[in-house]
Amino acid sequence: MISRRDFLQVGMAASALVGASGVGGWARLAAQQALTQEQLLEFETFGNVSLIHITDIHAQLKPIYFREPSVNIGVGGNKGAVPHVTGAEFRRLYGIDDGSPSHYALSSGDFSALAQAYGRVGGLDRVATIVKAIRADRPDALLLDGGDTWHGSYTCLKTEGQDMVNVMNALQPDAMTFHWEFTLGSDRVAELVQGLQFAALGQNIFDAEWDEPTDLFPPYKMFERGGTKIAVIGQAFPYMPIANPGWMFPEYAFGIRDENMQSMVDEVRAAGADCVVVLSHNGFDVDKKMATVVSGIDVILSGHTHDALPEPVLSGETLIFPSGSNGKFVTRIDLDIRDGRMMGYRSKLIPVFSDVIAPDAEMAALIAEQRAPFEAELGEVIGQTESLLYRRGNFNGTWDDLICDALLSEREAEIALSPGVRWGPSLIPGQDITREDIFNVTSMTYGKAYRTEMTGEFLKVVLEDVADNIFNPDPYYQQGGDMVRTGGLGYHIDVGQPQGSRINNMTLLGTGEPIDPARAYVVAGWASVNPGTEGPQIWDVVESHIRKIGSVTVNKDNNSVVVSGV
Repeated sequence: MISRRDFLQVGMAASALVGASGVGGWARLAAQQALTQEQLLEFETFGNVSLIHITDIHAQLKPIYFREPSVNIGVGGNKGAVPHVTGAEFRRLYGIDDGSPSHYALSSGDFSALAQAYGRVGGLDRVATIVKAIRADRPDALLLDGGDTWHGSYTCLKTEGQDMVNVMNALQPDAMTFHWEFTLGSDRVAELVQGLQFAALGQNIFDAEWDEPTDLFPPYKMFERGGTKIAVIGQAFPYMPIANPGWMFPEYAFGIRDENMQSMVDEVRAAGADCVVVLSHNGFDVDKKMATVVSGIDVILSGHTHDALPEPVLSGETLIFPSGSNGKFVTRIDLDIRDGRMMGYRSKLIPVFSDVIAPDAEMAALIAEQRAPFEAELGEVIGQTESLLYRRGNFNGTWDDLICDALLSEREAEIALSPGVRWGPSLIPGQDITREDIFNVTSMTYGKAYRTEMTGEFLKVVLEDVADNIFNPDPYYQQGGDMVRTGGLGYHIDVGQPQGSRINNMTLLGTGEPIDPARAYVVAGWASVNPGTEGPQIWDVVESHIRKIGSVTVNKDNNSVVVSGV
């Protein structure tokens, strides 16, 4: 008798061959850019249940450019495993032709040239077109939002998330979970949640004082779809008070809470759930581990780490589907649920090529309405870029280099530190840099740019601590984003070493001298999680810097990281 795991593995292999899973037809299109909306949306309906997954939109209402990472290091059991495979190796793994639409959508190589050919991606009016097309085919499809939705843009910051709530209510998801939303503050989050027309889920969002679940964030919701019962369990980002300022949401505690997750899975199964879906903001490697610890989960819809994979990954007996970020992809998953079991699936990661997918007129009008009060500020040109500006990867992207350069110059510092966050669209050479573009990579509710002194010894402690958050071989101890970005400071990192031994050869790049553990250095940074941080807002610092230089060419001399142990 074939096991459920063996059945799923056989199904994955077969579906990859026939195009039922992964990028399907569009992965093998010729590279002449002759894409059509029909090709992108083509899907052979399967089974009796459809899931639609979007995640990590980061408040991007309009089409953007977004470059995938060229560096994504896996450690421990995830070394060399997807999603920690990039570039040409990634394309070989999935049989993606160089220069093809899939190359542009899923890989970083030749990004500027391919961006000129294929254009922008995303735009929630285009996402709405895709969602409506899927619902026309499968009217009772479940639309699930993985969180990081009310954060990441000028309009979202200025409206405290209201623009995104208005748009998402119109898109009509069935449920969402959370991460950056909580940095709006617990009072504002509660206010917005009460205005949602869909479920706000989080089995791991607890009352901090009583260490028990809250009424505002139920752990799960049951849905009747395709003659079956589908349980959707929410999993918010587990490390909120560590990665973000806990003083902004003191009422809440988070954590992975495997035991409670197992209790919720058992509870919904006892209540008749034929299929269990976890709507997760854990991050991909954490989801892989959870799938081996908690039994009974059929599907994990993975968010937080912004990974986009053309096929799901099987961990234990659970299928994990990551759907990228910034509105760049929509995942459709069709399930065959019979006799209380998931018997098979068919899936497609749909790239939202904004020049190919027609905008939905109603959603486009609503988006224009949200942006109208701010159009003059959004469109003001601050400068131009001659360099590709991107953020995404374990170490500095060029947007991060530019922000660090601004901190060094405007704050008269020797060393700059910038958070290792993943969000933020790209700009290609020759583009204007608008105020909106600056806010797309800096907007947050704790964006003040501090100036302080740190000893060389303390700087090493900072780098070691962040490195352990990223490169601890146990995914459950990976509590951050990516490495803190540095300006004016070079170092070597051996990701294979234990905590305290990864960072060495720290150098002050301005002079070339080794960092002295006993010496105090002038350090500028932003996004401190500490209350009472003083300084100008980072977007004002960056804008001032760009206005002074006019045309941006990123100076790599201010950043030097040598990586080993990969």
